[in-house]
Amino acid sequence: MQFNSENYTIKEITLNGNTLTYRAFNDIPYVMNPINPEFQKLSIYVPENYYHDKSINSYTLKTAPIFMPNGVGGYMPSEIEEPGYARFGKPGTINSLFWALHHGYVVVSPAIRGRSQKNEAGKFTGKAPACLVDYKAAVRYLHANAHLVPGDTNKIITNGTSAGGALSSLMATTIDHPDFEPFLEEIEAFNSTDKIFAASCYCPITNLEHADMAYEWQFNSVPHYSRKKMVMTDGGRPSFSAEDGELTELQFALSGQLKALFPDYLNNLHLMDSNGDPLLLDADGKGSFVDYLGKLLLASAKKENVDVASIPWLDESGKLDIDGFACDITRMKTPPAFDDITGHSPENDLFGDQTISCKHFTTFSYEHSTGGVELADMDVVKMLNPMHYIDDEKATTAQHIRIRHGQRDRDTSLAISAILAAKLRQSGADVDYQSPWGVEHAGDYDLEELFDWIDRISK
Repeated sequence: MQFNSENYTIKEITLNGNTLTYRAFNDIPYVMNPINPEFQKLSIYVPENYYHDKSINSYTLKTAPIFMPNGVGGYMPSEIEEPGYARFGKPGTINSLFWALHHGYVVVSPAIRGRSQKNEAGKFTGKAPACLVDYKAAVRYLHANAHLVPGDTNKIITNGTSAGGALSSLMATTIDHPDFEPFLEEIEAFNSTDKIFAASCYCPITNLEHADMAYEWQFNSVPHYSRKKMVMTDGGRPSFSAEDGELTELQFALSGQLKALFPDYLNNLHLMDSNGDPLLLDADGKGSFVDYLGKLLLASAKKENVDVASIPWLDESGKLDIDGFACDITRMKTPPAFDDITGHSPENDLFGDQTISCKHFTTFSYEHSTGGVELADMDVVKMLNPMHYIDDEKATTAQHIRIRHGQRDRDTSLAISAILAAKLRQSGADVDYQSPWGVEHAGDYDLEELFDWIDRISK
């Protein structure tokens, strides 16, 4: 399990006129007792110039930050990625691994278990918290081999999108917490640390116990939904077909009940803005928290030189009409958005166990269940929510966290990332939080800005 610096392949790749030469240390096991050996391994990529006494952006072989993206989406398994074209998004888009190496970072790409995996006996092996446990184990491997691996293990920066963004936020907030030790011991991860320096989190699908109520707080006034169903083509790329509809009478009722629960949850968090003023909602879902989001969106519009006078739901002072905003970007999901009352959403699938595929993870949906689905172990549900760990003295938090939630993102409520950012800022973390104008549910769309942030905090 010791890193072997002699076991590598030199690769050269040219994409869109950009040539990259790097060393690839491939398929390194990061635990000693893997449950899914083909997934519990990682690859390390290093700019070849570092082995010829050259520097890139003032970095060297031992001082370069370690960029550690995960490819998790929908809490599904994620294979090791290589520098090249992005697996998802527009054809011809170059992935973050290529550009990170080009910029001078060492890149570590871990494979991570996901909710759909089974072993030969037919038992599930990737249900929660396996995805986070594997990510932690991969970081522990780097720290255990800190004197051997390329790059600066004191400057590990995780990165992910959607469920992967949630994992990145969890890596930043659950560092060395004892809740995860039994799972790490089971796979014989290194007895080192899972400390990271910083986390980049694109549109994190997190805080799942409260995501349903936050979604209906934002979209309750929108009766029509519009979304795209994804299917995989024979070539392994996603294909989408449109699906539109109106909420049923039952869904309207559920939406109203969930919306009514959100103000109490938010108010009990005792959040404050950067000036120390409380962020609150009244019983109707209005208040200073809405103003907080309005200022966030106003800053986003001004950054892109959008004429604020042309936006009917936002004014120059940052006053936000939350219902008008929701109607503009439109509803994507039907209530409950995550813990489906039938018990068959991707998130229900995440919280199953070795023998049961899907479980409810909120008491609300469990009490309204139409599918006869069990309630998940709430201790496990807790492990996938960074909000539970930010003030926990048994965990430490990464120094720097960057969160991006697109202004037109409808996969989860804008409130979820705003709450996370506010809570982290109150805890003393350095938080860079924005809602980029016109951006939908996506990640890695501003790599130049991301790398500027990494350089700023690393140098």
